[in-house]
Amino acid sequence: MTNTLHRYGDAESFRDDYVVFAICSRGKNDEESVPKLRKFLEMALPFHPVNLGDARHGGALRPSKSLSPVSHWKRDTQPDFQAVIDGLDTPTTAAAVFDNRVAAEDFVKSVKAADLGLSINISTSIEGAEQCCHEADICRHSVGYSLGFEGKTGHLPNEDVLQLSTMCGHGMVSASLAKKMVDWVKEGRRTPEEAVGYLSRFCSCGVFNPSRAKRILEDARKRTK
Repeated sequence: MTNTLHRYGDAESFRDDYVVFAICSRGKNDEESVPKLRKFLEMALPFHPVNLGDARHGGALRPSKSLSPVSHWKRDTQPDFQAVIDGLDTPTTAAAVFDNRVAAEDFVKSVKAADLGLSINISTSIEGAEQCCHEADICRHSVGYSLGFEGKTGHLPNEDVLQLSTMCGHGMVSASLAKKMVDWVKEGRRTPEEAVGYLSRFCSCGVFNPSRAKRILEDARKRTK
């Protein structure tokens, strides 16, 4: 099971969202796992990921205690993948995020060939995950489904906000911030790229997908015209 299981949206909404995890099991294969997890992240680079994640330290865009709120709006929004790789220093969950199926498939093939001895999890639509397994000639071990929201759902945020906020499985991208970014993009106060940069930094595990987020924001802006 993975916290990315609860990303909100129908199957079509995950056409540009593929998260591939590597994780070790405590007391089973966690000894000497750090070099393997780093290698997993390094192997993702040739396939052009849109984010890399270390569940202990975050993703390729991170917050900083040394900057003031004024600096926040003009910060560099280029992802620092090498910082994620170099900063992984303890057994944890490593993740590579892709915005197209071909890249995810090719990466999974590469990981299978490397035989790192780690558990690999693919998070996307069921069809997308099945395709990745098929292309890599892997028999799927198991599958997890999210049943969505049940009960009185009238007070839930709208669909755009839910799709953005649930991309951090730890709930660190707040619905209020996501709504603010949607509103600002609609009003022309921020570009989708700028809004995505702000949202990405709050994801503590680095699985936020900036490409999908940009598409969601652009679609929301188009609907207001």
